Amino acid sequence: MGLSTSILLTIALAPLVGCVLAGFLGRFLGRAGSHSVTILGVAVSCVLSFYVLYQLTMGGAAEYNQNIYTWFQIGPFNASVGFMVDRLTALMLVVVSFVSLLVHVYTIGYMADDDGYTRFFSYISLFTFSMFMLVMSNNFMQLFFGWEAVGLVSYLLIGFWYKRPTAIFANLKAFLVNRVGDFGFLLGIAAVLYFVGTLDYATAFAAAPGLVGKTLQITANTQWDAATVICICLFVGAMGKSAQVPLHVWLPDSMEGPTPISALIHAATMVTAGIFMVARMSPLFEMSSTALSFVLVIGATTALFTGLIGIVQNDIKRVIAYSTLSQLGYMTVALGVSMYSGAVFHLMTHAFFKALLFLGAGSVIIAMHHEQDMRYMGGLRKYMPITWITMWIGSLALVAVPFTSGFYSKDAIIEAVGLSHRWGAHYAYFCVMAGVLVTGLYTFRQMYLTFHGKERFTVVEPHGHGHHDGHDDHGHHEPGVLVHAPKESPWVVTLPLVLLAIPSLLVGFFTVGPTLFGRWFGGAIHVEEANDVLAELGHEFHGAAVMALHGFTQLPFLLVLVAFATTTYIYLFNPALAGRIKSALKPLWTVLDRKYWVDDVYFALFARGGVLLGRGFWKASETAVIDGAMVNGSVNLVHRVAATMRRLQSGYLYHYAFAMILGLILLLGGYWLIGSGPVGP
Repeated sequence: MGLSTSILLTIALAPLVGCVLAGFLGRFLGRAGSHSVTILGVAVSCVLSFYVLYQLTMGGAAEYNQNIYTWFQIGPFNASVGFMVDRLTALMLVVVSFVSLLVHVYTIGYMADDDGYTRFFSYISLFTFSMFMLVMSNNFMQLFFGWEAVGLVSYLLIGFWYKRPTAIFANLKAFLVNRVGDFGFLLGIAAVLYFVGTLDYATAFAAAPGLVGKTLQITANTQWDAATVICICLFVGAMGKSAQVPLHVWLPDSMEGPTPISALIHAATMVTAGIFMVARMSPLFEMSSTALSFVLVIGATTALFTGLIGIVQNDIKRVIAYSTLSQLGYMTVALGVSMYSGAVFHLMTHAFFKALLFLGAGSVIIAMHHEQDMRYMGGLRKYMPITWITMWIGSLALVAVPFTSGFYSKDAIIEAVGLSHRWGAHYAYFCVMAGVLVTGLYTFRQMYLTFHGKERFTVVEPHGHGHHDGHDDHGHHEPGVLVHAPKESPWVVTLPLVLLAIPSLLVGFFTVGPTLFGRWFGGAIHVEEANDVLAELGHEFHGAAVMALHGFTQLPFLLVLVAFATTTYIYLFNPALAGRIKSALKPLWTVLDRKYWVDDVYFALFARGGVLLGRGFWKASETAVIDGAMVNGSVNLVHRVAATMRRLQSGYLYHYAFAMILGLILLLGGYWLIGSGPVGP
C-alpha cells in the first residue's frame, strides 16, 4: 500500500488556501471568518500528517518519492515539483503542523486587539505552506524554493508591526544575515549539480560515494575535496537559517515580532530547517569528516557562548531566544558526530517545550499589559496558575530533568559527543557539558524573576481620583505600573499551553527507544559504520525508565542541581546578592551584555561600511560622472559652443560679406586640390 498523491497535495496546499482566503478576502470574511479558514486549513494538514505518519510506521505504507510536475527542463537538467515522504519527512510534518495549529488557536487570544488580525493569520498560514514545501521536497530546487519562502514570510512577520522602527530594523537584519547564509547554500546546490549532474535527492545520494577522490581546483596549487566543498557550502545555509555562530545575530532581534511567531518560527519550525536539511543530506555529509568537524565546532560554540548571553538578559522573550540559539547548537553538535537521528529527536522534543515556553511568555506579556522586562514582574504564580505550571514543565524539559522529554534527547547528545573520536569532539564535550549549567542558570532565573518572590509592579485604578494613573506624558505605561491586576489568559491561550505541556513531559519517554536505537528512520538517514556513535551508545540502553533513573547519578543532572540551588538562594532568599555578583563580575557582565561585540563589529564593518561604500560610489559615479560629466558637462558644452557661435553673429554687413568671400575661396581651393590629384588607370 502506498501513500496517495492527493493526500500529500492536500497537506501542502490546505494552508495555502487558507492564506489566500484570509489575505485577499479577509475584509469580507471578517476576523472570525479569517481565523476559521486558516485554522481549518492547518487542522486538515495536521490530521493528514498524523495519518501519513501512522501509515509509514504501522500501516505498512512504502516511502513515497515521485515527481508531480515538471517546471522546466534544459537539456539533461530539469526542475520538478515532487515529494519525498519517508519517516523523517513524516515526523517533521507532524511537528510543524501540530505546533502551527496550536499557534493559530493561540493567536486568536493574543492578537485579539490588533488591527492586522486577518493579515497575521494569512502570513502564518503562508509560512506553514512554505515549511511543508521545504520538508516534503524531493529535489534541491524545490528545497531552495521552500528555504527562501520561509525566509520571506519570516521577514514579513518579524516586521509585522511595521510602525515600530525596531521591528523594521530587526526584519531587515534577519533578511540580510540570511542572505549571507543563502548565498553559501546556493553555491552548495550549484556544486551538487556540477559534480553529480542532478538536482534530484535520490540520484545525488546514490552518487555520493563517487565523490571520493574528486576535487575542485581553487587556484593553480590549491585543490579542495568535492564532498567537503559541497557540505560546507550547504551548511553555511544552515548556519544562517538555524542561527549558528557567527550568523546568529538576527534571531534575538527577531523577538520584535508578535509572540506567536516567536513560537512558530523561531523555536519550533523555521530555525530547525537547517537541522532537517543536514539530516536529509546525511549521505553527502558522511563523505567528508572535515565538514562534519566544522559542523561540530560551530554547533559547540553556539551551544555554550550564546547560552551565556541569556544569563544577563532581562527581556523574558530574549532569554528564551538565546535559549533557542543554545539548543540549536546542541542539535548541530549531534549532526557533527553523525548522530543525525539524535539531532532530529532533539528537534522534535525541543519544538514542544520551546513553543510552550514562548507561548507561556506571551501569556505573561498579555497579563502584564505588554511589559516584557522581568525586573518589573515577580509573584505572578498566584495570578496565573496555568501559565505558571505549564512554564515550569517547559523549563524542566529545557534543563533536561530526567523523565522529561528534553532529558532523553539532550542527554543522548551529550553521551554521544563523549564517545565520539572526531576532531573537535573534546572541545564540543566541554561546551555541551558547561552548557547544561548555563541553561539551568538562565532558565531558573527567568522562572524566579517572573513567577516567584515579591511583586515588583504596582497596580493602580484605571481612572484613579487624585493620584498617579500609571501613564507617562505620552500615554504609555511606566515600567512596573499596571492599570489592571494581572490575570490568567483566556482559554484560547491556555489550552495550547496545556496541549504542549503534555508532549513536553511524555513524548521523550515513549519515543527515545525506537527513534534513537531502533533504526526508526530507516533509509532516510545514512551513517557510515565507522561513524555510528549511536550503535555504541545503544549497547548501554536498557529502556527509557532505566535511562532516566541512571540520569539522576550523572554529571549533567548534578550541574542542573547546582544551577537550581544557586538561583533559588539568590532570587528567593538573597535578591541583593545578584547586584553584588554583577558588580564583582562587571567586566564579564559587560562582555555578555554587549554580546561579545559581534553586533557592533557587524554594524561598523558591514552596515556603516556599506553606507560609506555607497556614499563613495554616489560621489564618484552620480556626482562626478552622471551629474558632472554627463548632465552638467553636456550643458556646459552646449553653452560654450553657443557662446562661440554667438560671437560670429556680429550683425555687421561687411563681416558677413568677408565670411562669404573667405568661404568661396576655401571651397574653390578644395575643388582645385581634388581635381589636381593623381589620376588612376
